[in-house]
Amino acid sequence: MTIHVAVGVIVNRENEILIARRPEHLHQGGLWEFPGGKVESNETLPQALKRELWEELGLVMEGCRPLIEVHHNYADKSVFLDVWWVEEFSGIPTGREGQPIQWVAVDKLTEYTFPEANQQIVQAVQYQMEQMP
Repeated sequence: MTIHVAVGVIVNRENEILIARRPEHLHQGGLWEFPGGKVESNETLPQALKRELWEELGLVMEGCRPLIEVHHNYADKSVFLDVWWVEEFSGIPTGREGQPIQWVAVDKLTEYTFPEANQQIVQAVQYQMEQMP
């Protein structure tokens, strides 16, 4: 079974990206990730992402657009990461589940250790930022 995950690449006015560290007890614990979570059966992807960003960070997502889709098989599970670009939000992010969070310049993302499935997201973010005026 594949786990469908809504992922937000949240960008602030300084063009920094918000990342969070996964709790040690979870799959891929201790690694950094882009915020998000499982899509429930009764939700659209934007609804799931909006809910997850509120629950995890206290952010109200006001707009998003698709960035990339990533299918990845780990030894113990398969994930489908549905990744969206989030530039329109309100609130100040806090790790509401006790997770450390960090605003990171795009060129510094490679200094953080992400799960394998997130490597394609890092590359897509770098490419996207290079294309911006």
